[in-house]
Amino acid sequence: MRKGLTVPAACAAALALPLSAAPAASAAPADPPPPDRIVIDVLTVNGSGCSPGTAAVATASDNTAFTVTYSDYLAQAGGNSNPTDFRKNCQINLRVHVPQGFTYAIAGADYRGFAYLAAGATGMEKANYYHQGMAQTTPVSHTIKGAYSDNWQFSDRTPVTELVFKPCGEDRNFNINTELRVYQGSSDASETSFMAFDSADGGVKTTYHFAWKKCPG
Repeated sequence: MRKGLTVPAACAAALALPLSAAPAASAAPADPPPPDRIVIDVLTVNGSGCSPGTAAVATASDNTAFTVTYSDYLAQAGGNSNPTDFRKNCQINLRVHVPQGFTYAIAGADYRGFAYLAAGATGMEKANYYHQGMAQTTPVSHTIKGAYSDNWQFSDRTPVTELVFKPCGEDRNFNINTELRVYQGSSDASETSFMAFDSADGGVKTTYHFAWKKCPG
């Protein structure tokens, strides 16, 4: 059994493509968060990994991040799994109410969950996000190889020069796409392998980190 798999921010660039291939909106360091509380409305939740009522969004009290919690997001293969269970996905559409005079980009994300993978099986997590009407970030994927039975975490960070800010004064929803896959591989066909975005105690959350910028004027 391995210990929990953690990819620190310093190693993310070596394990994945940059989160965004779009041109930079600003190469300057991000500004402090706005003092007024932001509000996020969940407009739609779709996908085989997040049936209605199984995904929740909450903002940090200091406006530095928001979290997404899943309660039934699991891909599996082998054993009595259905053929379609090996891949699960979720698409969340959010409206982020930002205090006047500010705009935001996503500086990075921390993805967490639990996996049980038999020897020979493989699990994969993939994600991207984007502002409505703007170029999508490049999907970044991470792989875990069995045998494995523990929590997992992957942290992706966007360089300051590649941050994509929502245009000031425009209403654009924010979209998050995530996906989990489990491949049986050479593992024993009678053994079920799985990878999940949630944990037994419900304490595992995906965190998206804001970068803030003051709008001109």
